[in-house]
Parts: sequence; C-alpha cells; structure tokens
Amino acid sequence: MSTTRASRGRLLTAAAGTAVITLTLTACGGGSGDGSGDGASASESLTVGTTEQITSLDPAGSYDNGSFAVMNQVYPFLLNSPYGSPDVEPDIAESADFTAPTEYTVVLKEGLKFANGNDLTASDVKFTFDRQVAIADENGPSSLLYNLDSVEAVDDTTVVFHLKSENDQVFPQILSSPAGPIVDEEVFPADSLLGDDDIVEAQPFAGQYTIAQYEVNNLIQYRANEGYQGLLGPAETATVNARYYTDSSNLKLDVEQGNIDVAFRTLSATDVESLRGNDNVKVVDGPGGEIRYLVFNFDTMPFGAQTPEADPAKALAVRKAVAALIDRDTISEQVYKGTFTPLFSYVPEGLTGATESLKDLYGADGQPDPAQAAQILSDAGITEPVTLNIQYVAERYGPSSGDEYAAIKDALETDGLFSVSLQSTEWTQYTKDRTADVYPIYQLGWFPDYSDADNYLTPFFLSTDSFLGNHYANPAVDELILQQAVATDEDERAELIGQIQDTLAEDLPTIPYMQGAQVAVVGAAVEGAEKTLDASFKFRYAALSKG
Repeated sequence: MSTTRASRGRLLTAAAGTAVITLTLTACGGGSGDGSGDGASASESLTVGTTEQITSLDPAGSYDNGSFAVMNQVYPFLLNSPYGSPDVEPDIAESADFTAPTEYTVVLKEGLKFANGNDLTASDVKFTFDRQVAIADENGPSSLLYNLDSVEAVDDTTVVFHLKSENDQVFPQILSSPAGPIVDEEVFPADSLLGDDDIVEAQPFAGQYTIAQYEVNNLIQYRANEGYQGLLGPAETATVNARYYTDSSNLKLDVEQGNIDVAFRTLSATDVESLRGNDNVKVVDGPGGEIRYLVFNFDTMPFGAQTPEADPAKALAVRKAVAALIDRDTISEQVYKGTFTPLFSYVPEGLTGATESLKDLYGADGQPDPAQAAQILSDAGITEPVTLNIQYVAERYGPSSGDEYAAIKDALETDGLFSVSLQSTEWTQYTKDRTADVYPIYQLGWFPDYSDADNYLTPFFLSTDSFLGNHYANPAVDELILQQAVATDEDERAELIGQIQDTLAEDLPTIPYMQGAQVAVVGAAVEGAEKTLDASFKFRYAALSKG
C-alpha cells in the first residue's frame, strides 16, 4: 500500500486541524457503547494519532498505506492474516482452495451482512473484483489483479476466481491486499469512484469497525461492529478515535502528555529515541517491510526518451552513477538513528529470495565509490556535470525526509559529477504530478500489501500494470515475474526471484536504499500493540485496549 504505497492525501493546517479535533473529541468522548463488540466495555475508548494521509475510502481509488489503514478496520476481506502471522486464512470465507490449477474457489459464511443491513453475498464479491478491473484507477490497486481472468458467482455463497496462469502462489495473499476489500454493490457504482462522505453515509462496512464520524485527514471515529463475523474476533475497544497530524512533533508531544493513547506512523527517529526513555509510554517494535527508493522516469530523466538529448546508454550511465554514490550508512545512522537500515536490493532482507544485487554492482562493499561513478559517466561520454532534479515529499515520509535528501544531495554532488536540485511538494499534488511525467527523479516509499517478495516486484515492474508509470519495460523481467508467481517449488521460486533482482539491478528503474521497522508508541496502560504489530504489516485497532 503503496509505505507506503504510492499514495495521496489532503492536508489541513496543523493549528486549524488540532482545534477541530479537540472540539470533536470532546463532543464524542466517553462513548455510548453503540455498536460495541462483545469484547468491548460500553464506556471504553482510546485515541490513535498518525501523520498518515488518506487518499480515498473507495478501495478502487487508493493504493497507499494511509487509506489502507482505514480499510483494514472497516471492510471485510475474503482472506486475512490472523494476529501474529503473515500467512492468510479464511476471514469472512468459510473455505478457500484451488479446485483446479486455474480456479480458486471461495465459499462465504452464511448470513453475512453489511452494517447498513444489506446482504453480503457472492454477487458483491464478483462486483468488487469486476469493478476494480473496470475502473483501473491510476492511484488504485488493480495492478495486483494481473492474473485474474474472470470472477464467477456460482450461488449466493460460492465464488470462483478464474486465473490466467496456473498455480498462482500469491493469489490468496492478494485477496487480503488493498485489492481485496469487499464492497456493497448496492452502494458503490460499477464504473466510477464513490466519494468518502457518500461511503460513510451509506455504511457499507463489515469489518471489525464501522465509521461513525469522518473528517478527511483530521478525525475518524470508529465504532465496534457487532455484526462482524470474521477471523479476527470482536474489537477490544468500543470506540476508537483516529487523529491526523500534519506535524510529527505535535504527535510526539500528545502521546508524551497522554492526550492520545497510541502514536503510529510516523514519528521521527530522534523522537522515537527520546521516547524510549520516558516511563509514561511504551515503545513497541515490530518486524519491518517498509522500503524507501528513488524512481527514475525513463522519459524525462537526463537523457530520457522524451528529452532533446535522448540517449538510452547515457541515461543508464546516470542511473548507475547515482547508484554508486548513495551513502546508505549516513542516512541510516545520522538521519534515522538505526530505525532504517541500508537496503541493497529490490526485495527486503528477511523475505524468501532476497539478494543484495546492488551491493555487488555499485559502490565499494556497500560504501559510495566516486571513482566508479566517474568512470561510468566517462565511459558513456558524459564529461560535464549532470543536473538532477529530484522531488521528495517531507509531509508524507516524515520530518526526517529533508535531512534524508540533503544527505543524498551531498553524496551525489561528490567530485562535481552531479548538480542536484531538490524540491518538496505537498502530497496531493505529488501524486498527480509523478504519474504525469512532471518529476524526472522522485522519492517514494513502499509498505507491503502482503509479506511476500512478489509484492515488491509485480506492482513496480510488471510493465503492463506498473503503478509507477515510469515507462520502464523489460519483457525478460515480465516473464520472470509471471514465472515466479506460479512456481510451486520453493527453491525454483527463490531462484527466479533472485534473477529478477539481478536484472533490475542492471536496468535500475528504481534504486532502493533503506529498509525500516514498524514502531508504535503507546501509553503505559495500553495493551495489544504487540499483538497486531506483526509481519502481516496491518495495524488493527481492534486489538488495542486500555486498562
């Protein structure tokens, strides 16, 4: 989702946002117990704070971590990850199995309903996936459904997914991803997106929570859903208020002072380090799948295909020289205090098939190598300093992004090989510009949809469906991606994943450089963060409670 996923969002000013939040929370504090689950006390409530931003509550219109964080609380999924596990199991499904090499059959539980009272049937499931494919929004997750041929509703509870390729090893995970929230066909239009306010008013929810109050990127009030019949069980807390911050320092101050109970995404590394010594809070660490990377637009980067000086060999030399100069250790140690660590390939360390292809090709054993960079440029006939216009977005990826990109600029300007111009853009505009070829080189982050190497490959580099839209296409990579997705032998699949990373390291459509951990800061009386801060990479509010 795409951090992050490649995401979007609207912002209010910090001062105005805080004032509105304070008034709203006062009005709804104490909780009436409306809609509380069996595990929740009628008077129980807690507040979560985040700097994440929401693009859309419509599952077809967003592919970012901020939006998916909301969807995980309120929408039903056919399959989901139980607490503490990256593996998927039936959620609102009774069963889910391959009934033929290209047929994945899901049987729903009986009597499912949305919070608005509408029946949730196989027809809604078919509608959901047909809709994702039909809309194919540029900011949506439809690229994850690359292997879906058609969906058949056999009866009210039976759905058959007909797949293009046999033995798809990741399709069950995809059903738990941002492409997987099941929507109400009586509420959502089949061929266009639905606005957030209309969604909230229609209450097409069947997850652990419903949304009782919604002010985009300001406040969401969740109420436990009595009708939830899924894998995860009832919510521990009846009412959860989610506050949205534009400044992480205010987020840190509020969790420190007890004004909020949970701070999750994103505090600065310095703030986390400081809070570890505060007895009033607990810092909870979880396994990390987040990565940071640079994207090159193959049309508009220096010597790109649509520039006056277009030259593929020189464009590749620029990418390789950049790869040889990035100083990962400085970013990790000085900027992120070890909360992010150096990443040298396209699949993060810890996942099956991960390699360090970039480390083998560029730099000197993980360190920058200006001499290598100079030689690469010289061999391509580039004798003058190359101007690099790099875009980043501090408000999306945290307050340390400015320092992060200052470090990148310093490294790239070593020996005068590059002249770097940095610009930061507000996130909503950023998401529009990056897919409109405005940025030659730009920052993105990725937070996985599911914990499998495929999720770091298919959405980025399968040329027919890449959400990056950076004009990179390599038929050999496409073929390898499709092969690994259906390889049933684990060793064979790991080998294919390694080959993909090696090929990408030669082409450099992106340069991944950092891998981060999950960190939540909670009040001393809050429990449950350890339970949900797991390798599924889904932070479920329903696991949280306050003594």
